[in-house]
Amino acid sequence: MEMKDLFLAQLEAETRRTRRALERVPEGREDWKPHEKSMPLGRLAMLVAQMPSWLAMIIHRDDLDLSPATGSSGAQRPLRTVAELVQALDQGAADARQALTSTSDEHLMKPWRLLVSGRVVSEDTRHVVIRDVFAHLAHHRGQLTVYLRLNNVPVPAIYGPSADDARFN
Repeated sequence: MEMKDLFLAQLEAETRRTRRALERVPEGREDWKPHEKSMPLGRLAMLVAQMPSWLAMIIHRDDLDLSPATGSSGAQRPLRTVAELVQALDQGAADARQALTSTSDEHLMKPWRLLVSGRVVSEDTRHVVIRDVFAHLAHHRGQLTVYLRLNNVPVPAIYGPSADDARFN
């Protein structure tokens, strides 16, 4: 079995789980946050929705500079509705699926770098970076479910049942 096959299976499972959380994000609460140091709900939901798109970028590009000398590549359009969040998730997952399908283990063994102002802050093989994206997604999706609970929104089952959702998968 190739690494891409493992990642494709994980992508499908994580996309299903992520959709469950995004479908419950309360609209009109984009600026809500549980603490002054916390990320606002709208930004967190947008981050979670867009994280699967990172996989295609990691496969197709050799690096990402978070603060390039030329300035940002442009502001992201906010995703304000559940429909926009789910659409971004589905598009990012589709792009990731296509990129994973067309890659090889040899390519996934090549290095990928994260830079800030041209300085390398992280470098690892692509397969390790992809693995870490899935962990990062699980972390922020878990954070999002806490935000849901604090907004009195029923929390979906993710890896097993929640107090509000008896599903096991």
